[in-house]
Amino acid sequence: MDLENSVVVGTSIVDMYCKCGRVEMARKAFDRMKMKNVKSWTAMVAGYGMHGRAKEAMEVFYQMIRSGDKPNYITFVSVLAACSHAGLLKEGRHWFNRMKSEFNVEPGIEHYSCMVDLLGRAGYLNEAYRLIMEMKVKPDFIIWGSLLGACRIHKNVELGEISARKLFQLDPSSCGYYVLLSNIYADAGRWDEVERMRILMKSRGLLKTPGFSIVELKGRIHVFLVGDKEHPQHEKIYEYLDKLNVKLQALGYIPNLTSVLHDVDEEEKGMVLRVHSEKLAVCFGLMNSVPGSVIHIIKNLRICGDCHIAIKFISKAVNREIVVRDSKRFHHFKDGMCSCGDYW
Repeated sequence: MDLENSVVVGTSIVDMYCKCGRVEMARKAFDRMKMKNVKSWTAMVAGYGMHGRAKEAMEVFYQMIRSGDKPNYITFVSVLAACSHAGLLKEGRHWFNRMKSEFNVEPGIEHYSCMVDLLGRAGYLNEAYRLIMEMKVKPDFIIWGSLLGACRIHKNVELGEISARKLFQLDPSSCGYYVLLSNIYADAGRWDEVERMRILMKSRGLLKTPGFSIVELKGRIHVFLVGDKEHPQHEKIYEYLDKLNVKLQALGYIPNLTSVLHDVDEEEKGMVLRVHSEKLAVCFGLMNSVPGSVIHIIKNLRICGDCHIAIKFISKAVNREIVVRDSKRFHHFKDGMCSCGDYW
């Protein structure tokens, strides 16, 4: 049973390539399929969306409609997620409003979640909050988490506190929400509230999930933590990183100190940022891979703002493509640019 003639095999391969960070290979496999069904189209839409290529995702979606295959519940989740990742507010609103009237797909919790995320990222926090209040289904921790994340981006303390209180009730064992609210307070310079969050987390026995980055090289998995000195090559990695930082600064790189939201001096913030796990993983990958090859990194948390800026500069400085998959999406860094367009 070959790729071209099997919808199941072809769709699985498309999905696999997308989730491995190789969306171009996914598209080649998709185009080779002689038969496609709703799952095939949806896999390609979702794949483009998770890689920040919303324009291509929408083109595939429109092609699907023209082909006569009707989008289903999951298709619209993929469409709205793609719009959210790229800030396509007009398209997102359009299809959210028409999915029921045109295709008889009733909006569910996942669609509302995408819309709250889309509106929130775009800065329409009050509209996102109104949508939550008007939902036909009970909002879950994902929806309130999306609003809280948007409040962090746009520094909205009031709605951030409302979202956090809901999350503390719905998912009291997760420390991520405490950290997000703490970061919102830190952005506002409310250090007493930051300390209150730390004490509250400690009293409830909650620990922040440590960030780590993974590189696979020659069949072996290499894991890096912030400030990691356990790796056998850590001395060479830090030496390489120091030399690389000189090149980055010459290109105009300035550390984004807001990525470290602690009440400490600027010099200490800069030192912490320099040894984030993403940077160590990238340096290791560059040192040990074939020149010109693509570096693939997996991060268990959302990539921080400073690392995002730094890796853009690194891709330009060393003329390499670097792909980072964080907890939300893929970032393709090349020639000093990122596929997300700095919208993530």
